[in-house]
Amino acid sequence: MKKTILTLAALLYFISAFAGVKVIISDGVSNQKLKSKMERLSSEILTEVTDAQSQGRKLDLEHMNVDNTVRQSMGMLWATCPFKCTDSEIVEHCIQAGTGYQIRNLPLMMIPNQKGVMKQDYQEAVINFDRNGDVESFYLSIANNLYQKVISENKELTDLRRRQIILDYVEHFRTAYNQKDIDFLNQVYSEDALIITGRVIKQQKDNMKLPDKVVYNKQSKQQYISKLRSIFKNNQNINVKFNDIKVIRHPSNPNFYGVTLRQGWSTDKYSDDGYLFLLWDFTDESKPQIHVRTWQPSEFNGKQIPEEEIFTLGDFNIK
Repeated sequence: MKKTILTLAALLYFISAFAGVKVIISDGVSNQKLKSKMERLSSEILTEVTDAQSQGRKLDLEHMNVDNTVRQSMGMLWATCPFKCTDSEIVEHCIQAGTGYQIRNLPLMMIPNQKGVMKQDYQEAVINFDRNGDVESFYLSIANNLYQKVISENKELTDLRRRQIILDYVEHFRTAYNQKDIDFLNQVYSEDALIITGRVIKQQKDNMKLPDKVVYNKQSKQQYISKLRSIFKNNQNINVKFNDIKVIRHPSNPNFYGVTLRQGWSTDKYSDDGYLFLLWDFTDESKPQIHVRTWQPSEFNGKQIPEEEIFTLGDFNIK
């Protein structure tokens, strides 16, 4: 009798573990064939990551109808921090983005490979599809309220399209750090990019503790990428999160956008929180680039950094 109960318990566990994740698109796409295809692909991807995490194995997307670049990208993300879907059924509306589509708010639990600063962490993903319903990318996404906030501030049709592209690149940008994609980061920064990093300095004079101050260091793109390679090499897990976002278009040059983000950064042995500013150039819309990247600590001397001291578009001379 006891053996039968144990066998039944094992069977129930097996069924629950491998029942799969079902994605249902509530609205946003009228073509039923296209809708079914995106639902199926999303369900297959989320089921595979959940099964792979529960079995402690590598991600296997070879049997799916997914582009090789997507497989490689997800494999890189998986190698730094495996994850699983937290829900067995997801009902979401589909968003039209450019000529393609998105399914957002896909719930994930990130589970680091080793103990350290990083802990299990709830995040959300977005799957991007082309016009035919084929998967173009899988990114860790910004929160839906932040996404809607940026989209709602568009001034005209061109600005709306640019904002959608910016958000897509911001999510790709964030995911690139998490998956240690140095090639993408090297590509997205312009060759003459200005990198400014702030750090808090503890001050003391004659055994008297003085207020902390922030010291800013300038780096070239080459110096920054070199340092980033070292960080990627020496850390198994990297987690970058954006908790706030503000997008401003330049008043006289509509090809330039300033993006301010509240960034949380965690690696195996170190974590910080600060404000990240990116100056994006959309002169070539097919290949936008970052000309300026700044980072400032969110607080020092026990106080939040004043808003007027946070770098913005107006701090840089754009011709």
